[in-house]
Amino acid sequence: MGQITVMTGPERRRRWSEEERIEILAEAFAPGACVADVSRRRDVSTSLIYTWRRKLREQSAAASLPVPEINFAQAVLADDEQPADHDPCAAVTVDLGNGRCVRISSNAPAALVSATLKALR
Repeated sequence: MGQITVMTGPERRRRWSEEERIEILAEAFAPGACVADVSRRRDVSTSLIYTWRRKLREQSAAASLPVPEINFAQAVLADDEQPADHDPCAAVTVDLGNGRCVRISSNAPAALVSATLKALR
């Protein structure tokens, strides 16, 4: 059974202190975290978490405070040389080191590709 929050009195909205917001944001945007999981755990809408992040960035920019830059991981392109065990049908090859690799073909179902990449995380 799920949790139910009963609001009494004229106030219908929950209030979070600034410390609680920062704590939730830190948890939601930590490396490897999932915003949806944090929002369910903390009983906060995902859109509210993104709104808090946007407002925090705007406040930091207005106050000329340093805001950490969020970037994608760098993609490394190999030279045109092909290894001896090159699979011409593989669309994605993930080298795991120690001679191990995962090859995903271009006709693999999206669910399988997603599950494989999540497992490698």
